[in-house]
Amino acid sequence: MAGFFSKLFGGGKKTDLDAVVEATLSGILEKGGFDLEYNLSITKKEEISEIKIDFSGNDEELLKDHKGQLLDAFQLIVKRVTQHNFPDVQTNVVVDCGGYREESEAALIERAEHLKTIAIEQGKSVYYRALPPKERKVVHQYLALDARVKSRSLGDGLYKKIKIFPVKANGAEAPDATMSDEA
Repeated sequence: MAGFFSKLFGGGKKTDLDAVVEATLSGILEKGGFDLEYNLSITKKEEISEIKIDFSGNDEELLKDHKGQLLDAFQLIVKRVTQHNFPDVQTNVVVDCGGYREESEAALIERAEHLKTIAIEQGKSVYYRALPPKERKVVHQYLALDARVKSRSLGDGLYKKIKIFPVKANGAEAPDATMSDEA
């Protein structure tokens, strides 16, 4: 197993970003016994290298299972490997499988739209279930597009609820505290 990690984290210290990412993905897929293929694209935008990986194959459902946690794990490993091998290069890594990330984001936005409508129609605050940071960001950015509502994260720790509340004419928050954790 030590040989695998030395390959991942630079036993040979490759100098080409493409080669390091390819070696990392090939090693993980081989050692993990995954029946997957991937499409890798690396583009450079200003000072940031954008690494996009899209998986396909018979084990796609494994990647999408449990809210995409395995996709997140692949993304984290590739990010850490590139940071280790290229500490001076800023990278943004996105790992997807069959449009899963887009579908997931669309479902979050659909739910946020429903709760926003309730908040506006009833003039009361509603609450979105506890979400991890990247999902909260999607919801907050979507809700920020509508000046009739505001949103705020509530709670401690990694997972926090989102409070969605209508904006009064003077810009203040609606005075109620009705709880609606329908999501």
